[in-house]
Amino acid sequence: MVEIRITLAPTRRLAAVDGPLIVQSDKTLLLEVDHPGAREARKAIAPFAELERSPEHIHTYRLTPLGLWNARAAGHDAEQVIDALLAHSRYAVPHSLLVDIAETMARYGRLRLEKHPVHGLVLASSDRAVLEEVVRSKKIAGMIGARVDDDVLEAEGAVIVHGSERGNLKQALLKLGWPAEDYAGYVDGEAHPIALRPDGWELRPYQAEAAESFWHGGSGVVVLPCGAGKTIVGAAAMAHAQATTLILVTNTVSARQWKDELVRRTSLTEDEIGEYSGTTKEIRPVTIATYQVLTLKRKGVFPHLELLDARDWGLIVYDEVHLLPAPIFRMTADLQARRRIGLTATLVREDGREGDVFSLIGPKRYDAPWKDIEAQGWIAPADCVEVRVTLPSAERMVYAVAEPEERYRLASCTHHKIDVVRTLLAQHVGQPTLVIGQYLDQLHELADSLDAPVISGETPVKERQRLFDAFRSGEISLLVVSKVANFSIDLPSAEVAIQVSGSYGSRQEEAQRLGRLLRPGPPLPDGSRKVAHFYTVVSRDTVDADFAQNRQRFLAEQGYAYRIVDADDLDRSREH
Repeated sequence: MVEIRITLAPTRRLAAVDGPLIVQSDKTLLLEVDHPGAREARKAIAPFAELERSPEHIHTYRLTPLGLWNARAAGHDAEQVIDALLAHSRYAVPHSLLVDIAETMARYGRLRLEKHPVHGLVLASSDRAVLEEVVRSKKIAGMIGARVDDDVLEAEGAVIVHGSERGNLKQALLKLGWPAEDYAGYVDGEAHPIALRPDGWELRPYQAEAAESFWHGGSGVVVLPCGAGKTIVGAAAMAHAQATTLILVTNTVSARQWKDELVRRTSLTEDEIGEYSGTTKEIRPVTIATYQVLTLKRKGVFPHLELLDARDWGLIVYDEVHLLPAPIFRMTADLQARRRIGLTATLVREDGREGDVFSLIGPKRYDAPWKDIEAQGWIAPADCVEVRVTLPSAERMVYAVAEPEERYRLASCTHHKIDVVRTLLAQHVGQPTLVIGQYLDQLHELADSLDAPVISGETPVKERQRLFDAFRSGEISLLVVSKVANFSIDLPSAEVAIQVSGSYGSRQEEAQRLGRLLRPGPPLPDGSRKVAHFYTVVSRDTVDADFAQNRQRFLAEQGYAYRIVDADDLDRSREH
C-alpha cells in the first residue's frame, strides 16, 4: 500500500519573497513576464505545467493530470514539482494543491507492464488495492487473464495480459486514472546500418538533446517549433536505432522531402528508402508511408496496414503526430513492442485525443518553447497581424439571413479580401509570399486576380513539386495554396504569408501556417535576421472573427502577439 503524505511546518514560509509566480487553488499558475525571476521560473515549471495563454504581461499555466504524468515519465518526482512551486511563488501555495500534486503523480507507475519469464506480459502493481480496482473494471475485461502469484516479480500482485492488448490496456488504464508505466521493453527489429553524415553540418544542441531524450525513454513524443528541424531529430533517432524504420507522413510531397533529407543527411542511399503512397508501393529497409494510403479501407479492412505490419520494424516515426487518424492509433496499439517516436510542433489535438498519444506513442520526451528557439537564432522572428475588413452592405445582409453552416464561407470569401491581399502584396514587393486559404473557389479567384499559380488537393503531385521547387529557387515569388501546404512542406524562402480563410477554429492549422515562414534565412547585411510577416485577413462582426480568435490561441500561448489593423488603414498607408 502506498501512502502519500505532505507535512509542512506551520512556521515554514510557502512562497518566495516577491516571486514571479502566483499559484492558485484552481490549479492555474500565473507568471509575471516582466519579473526578473520569470525566466528561471518558466524553466522550472515547464516540465509539468501546460501553457494555456501568453499575452503581454501575465502568462497562464495549468496543472493537469496528463501534464504531471508526462513529468513523472520524464523522471521528475512530486518533490521536484512542489519545490519548484514553493521556490518561485509570490504567495503561500495552497496546501491542498500540494497534496493533490503528490497524489496525482503517485498514480503513475503504481501499475506497470513487465515481462514475466514464464507468463509473458503481465500487469503488476505495488498496491494490491489498485490492482483489484482495475481488474474489476469492465473497461479492461478481455484484456487480462489469470492472476500471477509467485516471487519472481517485486510486486503485491500481477495478472497476465494478452500480448496483443498491450496498447489497448494502456489506453484503458489512462482513462481510469491509473496510467501504467511500460517496462515490457522493445524488440530490436531487423537491423540496418544508419549513420548521420555531417558533411558541413552538425546536430543543433536541442536536436541532439531531443534525440537522446527519446532514446533514453524508449518511446515518446518530441515537440519542436516548425522550422526547427524535426526531420533531423527523426534521422538522429534512426541513427540510434540502427534498424529498419517505418516513417508515417501526411502526404506524398512530405514523403519525398523526407527521402531527400535522409539521403542528404545520413548514410542511406536512395535504393534503401522506399515510398508507400497512392501511386508507389515500395517496402524497403526504410519505408516512408502516407497516412492516406494506410487508412484506405476496402471491404471493411485496411489492407495496407496489414501489409506494413508484417515487416519486422525496429523503429516507427510518426511525423505530425498531432494529426494521427484513428486507424493509425489502432495500428499503433498493436505495435507496442516497437520503438516509436512522434514529431510535432504542437500536441494540441482538435479531437482531444492527447491522452491516446501519451498512452500509445509515449509520453512527451522533449519540448522546446518556440520563443526560446527563436532567441537562439534557429527560427525566424515573426510579426503577426490581423487585418479586419468590413463586409459591404449587400454581403452583410446575405450573411445575416444565411443558415448558420453557410455563414463562415460567406464571411471568409468576401471579395473585399482580394483587395486587401493586393495591398499587402504591394507592401512586400519581391518577398516570397504564400496566400493561404480553405475554399477552392476563393483560391482560384485569387490566383486569377493575382496571376499566380494555385496548389490544392486537385493539383497532381508532380506539378506540386514543380511549383514548390520553383518557389524555393526564386523562379516564382507568389503561390496561392490550400491546406495541402499546411503540413510538412519545407519552403525556407517564404517570408510572407497571407491567410484568407482557415479550417474554422483550428489552432493546429494556425501554428502550421505560421511555421511555413519560420525557417531562418542567411543573416542580413547588418547582421540581423529576416522577420517573417504573417497576416490573417478577417471579416469583423462575423464568425470569421470568432474562429480567427480561437485559431490564434496556440500562437499566443507560444508568445506571439497579434497586432490588429483596419483594412482601410492599409489602403491609406499605401497612398502615403
